[in-house]
Parts: sequence; C-alpha cells; structure tokens
Amino acid sequence: MEFVDFLPYLGWIIGGAFALGAAGILTSFQTTRMKIKNGYPLEGMWGQSLKPGSDKETAHRVTLLTQENAELRAQLGSIKDRLGNVERIVTDGGYHLGAEIDALRDRALSNLKDKGAA
Repeated sequence: MEFVDFLPYLGWIIGGAFALGAAGILTSFQTTRMKIKNGYPLEGMWGQSLKPGSDKETAHRVTLLTQENAELRAQLGSIKDRLGNVERIVTDGGYHLGAEIDALRDRALSNLKDKGAA
C-alpha cells in the first residue's frame, strides 16, 4: 500500500484523531467536575493540592502535625547522638571487651591467690 491509497481516508483519519483528543479532554473536565461536586480535593500534575482547605479542622490538624513533627525531630536528634556514641565505642581502637573481661577475671584470681583464698 502506498500513501496514495490512504488519501480517500485521510479526512476520516484526521477527524478520528481530533475526536479522540476531544473525548480525552472532555473526560478530564468531567472527572474534575465530579471531584468538585463530591468534595474530593483537587490535585495537580504531581499530586499537590490545588485548593487547600482553610477550615478550623484543617488548621487544627496542621497544628497537631507540626507538633508531632517537632517531637519526632527531637527524638531523631537524640537517636543520632546515641548512635554516635555507640559508633565511637565500637570503632575505638581499645575496644576489646573479651580481653578486658579476661584481664579483670585474672586480676580477681590473683587477688584471691594473694589473700590465700584460692
């Protein structure tokens, strides 16, 4: 088939493309209209709210979330400090817990031998 064979149908092809595009646009309008009618929030291309609520309940919720966020940030700071201490202890060159326990045990045994109890 050559291009010349499609010439009689070119008007239908172009008209079908325009009709398909118009149907997509009208569907988008209808979806937005239904969201507005039924109270759903409108969202932008990346999910951000286009019409944020400004009622008292929303303001109270934002206040609570802000407080919770501050508390979580404080906890995170505390955990970072504790983790830093643990990392310092573990990576310390003199960190040989087994050797230290053995040394304490040997010292205790030698003290008992010196006293004559062992």
